[in-house]
Amino acid sequence: MPELKLFVAPNTCARVATIVLEEIGVPFETELIRVAAGQQNSPEFLEINPKGKVPALLIDGVPLTENVAILSWMAAEFPDAKIMPEAANSFDALKQTADLAFFSATVHPTTTRISMPVKFIEDKAASFQLVRPVGIQEMKKIMNMIEARLEDGPWWYGSEWSAVDAYLYWVWGRIAESGFPTDDYPNLRRHHDLSNERPAVRRAMEREAKNVEILKAEGLYVPPK
Repeated sequence: MPELKLFVAPNTCARVATIVLEEIGVPFETELIRVAAGQQNSPEFLEINPKGKVPALLIDGVPLTENVAILSWMAAEFPDAKIMPEAANSFDALKQTADLAFFSATVHPTTTRISMPVKFIEDKAASFQLVRPVGIQEMKKIMNMIEARLEDGPWWYGSEWSAVDAYLYWVWGRIAESGFPTDDYPNLRRHHDLSNERPAVRRAMEREAKNVEILKAEGLYVPPK
């Protein structure tokens, strides 16, 4: 069994890998990165991930970064956990990689435009006037597509939960708390509610809540806008 340490920060997409590790059920440690204090840019963390971002997963002391790679490694390392559907052939396996990449490369950046528009324009007022509305319009197109897909079942792949659903869970929670209009998406709301009922999600959120309390005690917690 590999020794696993996941570097995390509350409200970030590190929640995705945390949920999946909880679903797999293997022992793992999480280490809090204090983003408000700039710890992601410290020499110590940059040695682990030169990109200065979470998540980063240490596997027996060797770092792996980027959710697509991390989740793909988990699926390959722990096949009995079935965090991704069994692929019938190499092409189907690539389609699953494409699903993870879609969330990482398309949905995630659009989420950031809604939840953290100042990453694109430093002027806060301008970012909320210019970046955020465009992000919301783009996300509506994305969510319309996902809403239609979820007609075939409660999860991304129908009746079976997968790591893709962990990514969708994080995205929906992030945009909903940032003011994205949710009324027109009953399937997505159902998906989020069902996700909240999963024991692994509850355990992951308990880990995150403890880190939130640590940051609050240190005066370093920045709540979602």
